[in-house]
Amino acid sequence: MKQQGQIIRSYGRRFIVETAGRTYDCTSRGKRVDFACGDFVQLSIINDEQAVIESVDERSSLLYRQDDWRTKLIAANVSRIIFVTAAVPSPNEELLNRCLLAAEAADIEPVILVNKRDLPETGAWLEKLQAYEKLGYKLAVVSALDGATELRPLLQGHTSVLVGQSGMGKSTLTNALLPEAAARVGDISVALDSGKHTTTHAALYHLDNESHLIDSPGLQEFGLGHIGATELPALFPEIRPYIGQCRFHNCSHRMEPSCAIKLACDDGHITPGRLALLQKLVTHAQDAK
Repeated sequence: MKQQGQIIRSYGRRFIVETAGRTYDCTSRGKRVDFACGDFVQLSIINDEQAVIESVDERSSLLYRQDDWRTKLIAANVSRIIFVTAAVPSPNEELLNRCLLAAEAADIEPVILVNKRDLPETGAWLEKLQAYEKLGYKLAVVSALDGATELRPLLQGHTSVLVGQSGMGKSTLTNALLPEAAARVGDISVALDSGKHTTTHAALYHLDNESHLIDSPGLQEFGLGHIGATELPALFPEIRPYIGQCRFHNCSHRMEPSCAIKLACDDGHITPGRLALLQKLVTHAQDAK
């Protein structure tokens, strides 16, 4: 007899599934491994500790990234993405933009979270992020070391996933919100100006009966190969009003004449950095065909 459970840990080919107050160490039927932390699945129980995943239930959402070689599932059935940034180590703005586009594509509400509020470098980073606030994205500022209590209202009633570069404090935030979670926390490698990878697998924690949190491994890149060239402009809130106004229907928004999106950039309605990212992504998507 099958039993429903939820994946609360994902280790590649092994999964920890929670059901009826118990957890089971699970493998999947056959070679299928395309399950994500947060997935609701149907299990066949083998014994008190082991079970087999037979199938996955329909998802309300799926966050994943795809490069030219593989697809990497991040989290399923989440209603909010918390993109964790900090002024140190140096934040990757393109990674932030790519995550926002993935959130738009998956129809999951993103929140940009600035951690390490007390660092002297934080002010300059917040100034840069004002441009994203103007686009309608939520922006929150916390210090995980102070307990991150300001984050709790943003998590209430949601299944949220923490994403971002290594070293930005995702696991520290998880520890602050759930001390019993004991997520691993690493020191920043100052010499390399990057965070050491500490979380190696996704893990789901229960904040309360209605609020859940998934901590995911640190990202250094975010492939968007699953998004077609014609779909990309609609994922930029400031570009949406100009869709369909270019002279050519297959416009790459680079060299073509009468490109409405380029003209909007010239007029100050779209920032050069965001246009450059759109051009880069559209060209890559067209070349990948």
